[in-house]
Amino acid sequence: MCGDGAYVDALPMTNSAVTQRLRLPGGRPFHLILLSLAVSSCGDWLYNVALLAFVFQRTGSATWVALTTAGRVLPVVVLGPIGGVLADRYDRRRLIIASNIARALLMVALAAVATLGLPVIFAPLIAAAATAISVVEPPCVAACTARLVADSELPRTQALRAGIGQAAIVAGPALGAIVLLASTPAIAILLNALTFLGSAAAIVSIAPGREFRPAAHEAGAANPRVLAEIAAGARALRGAPAAIRLVAADVLCSAVYGLLTVTLVLISRKVGAGDSGYGLLLGAFGVGGVIGAVVTARVEAAGRWRRTLACALALVGVPLAALGLAPTLPLALGLAFVGGGGMVVGEVLSETALPRLLDDSVLARAYGLVFPASIAGIVAGSLVAGPLLAAFGLTGALAVAGLFVLVVAALLLHRPLAAQPRGREVAIPA
Repeated sequence: MCGDGAYVDALPMTNSAVTQRLRLPGGRPFHLILLSLAVSSCGDWLYNVALLAFVFQRTGSATWVALTTAGRVLPVVVLGPIGGVLADRYDRRRLIIASNIARALLMVALAAVATLGLPVIFAPLIAAAATAISVVEPPCVAACTARLVADSELPRTQALRAGIGQAAIVAGPALGAIVLLASTPAIAILLNALTFLGSAAAIVSIAPGREFRPAAHEAGAANPRVLAEIAAGARALRGAPAAIRLVAADVLCSAVYGLLTVTLVLISRKVGAGDSGYGLLLGAFGVGGVIGAVVTARVEAAGRWRRTLACALALVGVPLAALGLAPTLPLALGLAFVGGGGMVVGEVLSETALPRLLDDSVLARAYGLVFPASIAGIVAGSLVAGPLLAAFGLTGALAVAGLFVLVVAALLLHRPLAAQPRGREVAIPA
């Protein structure tokens, strides 16, 4: 990684230093939150494969598949800010548990739709309901993490969370494919219900405490209107220009991912891998993301963020432009691996910066805006893929997209990024 200095001393590390590196950040409560995330994330990707397979089997229509995908994505974009408000109003431990149990019940209902031959319209409706119920979890986890983990361990912490998400992209679809080979979409969907119950069980085993109560709840403050609370989260973000630039980089990388969900099919065919190469290329991005998260965990000083992010966005833009020129599958896989490593850095750095730059009392509401923006980036990237391909062809579209990433990176990083300790006023030039 590019940085403003050495990451570690030149002297050999002692045994205690090695142990510190290997130890998970935080204590048992945070470790259980990580376990909950790992189980449910893997189940989500397994379920995505099964859900789309079921809908296509029943309808044979790509339009129905697109409608179902929209049902899984749009509630996050629309309701995400409300999830942040709820996370700043109610006990976060209870919210996460309730969300997981409700989604488990919805998965049972969806499996019944698949098994009993009920109208297929129920599939996107249930998928949308499950996503709507899930919007409380990301801001709850983000706010709890900032309390359960020391400030010095935040980079490693956010890298672990990102690594779990990237690993789930690789493991979840693979597990889903195996389950579908041996059984039916209904069985795979029921397995996802079990992952939600397992996720809830992990959180239930954490003792209740102040770490899960929002600041307003602790102070006994009255709850203002929802829109006013959302506006407060937006003002907090506007008051931290460095956070906005890091979040913008994350959204940019999400848009690249959305673009790739469309173009990787064409790249796979271009390099002679057929439709099966799509999964391999997507998996290569996921593996690269896991490695990128591990490397980013070593970036612990705010002064290194600017150059680190510059390197990361270069690792996104250049391979993206080169993918359209790749003549073979191995080369395309290598470029995907490098690009995946760069894409995860923006996510890790932005989620590390938010709890450092924003006050604890507004963190969940701000994250309730940031997370939907990232998902909206995926949607925007997938929607712009068609016009780009029509205008420039595959090679030209990827070259234009890669150049756009590099130009936006230069605009985002034209001023230094700085961080303030938690609870202090942010004074960073816009």
